Amino acid sequence: MDNAVDYQELLVASMAAALRTAGTGRVADYIPALAREDGDAFGMALATVEGEVYGVGDWGRPFSVQSISKLLTLILTLAEGGEADLWQRVGREPSGNPFNSLIQLETEHGIPRNPFINAGAIVVTDRLHSLTDGHAAQAVVDFLRAESGNPALATDQEVAASEAEHGHRNAALAHFIASHGNLVNDVDTVLAEYYAHCAIAASCEDLARTGLVLARHGLRADGTRLLTRSEAKRINAILLTCGTYDAAGDFAYRVGLPGKSGVGGGILAVLPGRAAVCAWGPALDPAGNSVAAAAALDAFTTLSGWSVF
Repeated sequence: MDNAVDYQELLVASMAAALRTAGTGRVADYIPALAREDGDAFGMALATVEGEVYGVGDWGRPFSVQSISKLLTLILTLAEGGEADLWQRVGREPSGNPFNSLIQLETEHGIPRNPFINAGAIVVTDRLHSLTDGHAAQAVVDFLRAESGNPALATDQEVAASEAEHGHRNAALAHFIASHGNLVNDVDTVLAEYYAHCAIAASCEDLARTGLVLARHGLRADGTRLLTRSEAKRINAILLTCGTYDAAGDFAYRVGLPGKSGVGGGILAVLPGRAAVCAWGPALDPAGNSVAAAAALDAFTTLSGWSVF
């Protein structure tokens, strides 16, 4: 990256844009364990491919990664050789519908539109569960620990239990998928693994460091290759078109980076060849994306001039 750029100053300016959104959006209270978060909290971290890390606000504070884990399950599934049949079981197109919609799944005969909506992530979790001999969620935890350098990362069991207790729509999605023969493993087992990886608690720094595997075109923190350059490119492409639910077009327009959001308030974005950046703010817009994190990333790419376009 350009050594003349003051990355810390850039993050401070991005945080200022995020803080101007205070009082807007709504915390994801449909998962009771997440409802206690301060809607105006904010953190942001940048990790460069050269190994530097910068942060502002609550960048070291763990939060529930939620759907950001869907990116990690896809990475690991492809890395484990699971691509052979995955794309017959899940599509790669934007959904245009809410992330937990049942309607589209019914009209498309149990084949989810993409791996980043809930139905698609359930299918990917099912595939990863098979590839890891029944340890899908633990594989995600282990991957995060290794790439972030933080051995303390783990599933927040309270959040996982809260999701399971109130996850009637996810259960409906899973059973509907299974009714079309698109789940290999037991529905309850797959759902438990799905809730467990969504409930991992990690910080902006942890996620930015982990996102570098895509910024480095498939190379891990230790220099070994996890994904081919082609696989990393394809994942980034799906992130750009599908990573922020049915607001992916608006996010691409505003931010211009591949990114994955979660209802815990985080958005992890990738600058291929440069860096990974994660912003977090618990208050969400109607599509389920963080208002503050999107504003920060918008300011970040506008001020830096860095995007994929």
